[in-house]
Amino acid sequence: MIRFQQNARPRTDTPSHQFAIGQTVRMKSRTGLVQKTAELFQIKSRLPVKDGSPQYRIRSEQETHERVTTEDNIEPADNTV
Repeated sequence: MIRFQQNARPRTDTPSHQFAIGQTVRMKSRTGLVQKTAELFQIKSRLPVKDGSPQYRIRSEQETHERVTTEDNIEPADNTV
């Protein structure tokens, strides 16, 4: 039996997505790790939050597959390093 809480307020602590569908992003560099490529990815879709970080389905023009990543792993492509 499923019970619903009466007068329950909607959750407002869920993080919102920072990036838009179609936006170009790149993977963040990690300290101590050298990036093989400064490959650019396009946001294909927004996915649900996982472990407190919004997720995205991304794709590179150089690859034939899509990837899933969390927002804390990507940054806007127009950021200067």
